[in-house]
Amino acid sequence: MTPDDAIRPEAPAAGPGDATPAAEPAGGNGRQIPDELGGLGYEQARDELVEVVRRLEAGGLSLEESLALWERGESLARVCERHLAGARERIDTALAVVEEDVPTEEPE
Repeated sequence: MTPDDAIRPEAPAAGPGDATPAAEPAGGNGRQIPDELGGLGYEQARDELVEVVRRLEAGGLSLEESLALWERGESLARVCERHLAGARERIDTALAVVEEDVPTEEPE
């Protein structure tokens, strides 16, 4: 058990009426994305993350609800980070190709 495990209990499983499914267990490595979020596009993940933040900032939630939302927000942020890293890689690749194709001028 790590110190983080002591302060990050596992989120309860989502009940039949819960709108927000439980995120990955706290005992994981913290970098995995739950299967139900893996197929989200960047915009979908970003929009849901904005909603999670809004709900957390509004308050009025129980500790367990807040923890479950926070964990889901962390997972959504990882989805966004992976999409942005992929976009950054594509841009870097495109720029490298452009730089290779640009003829260098020889000094006169």
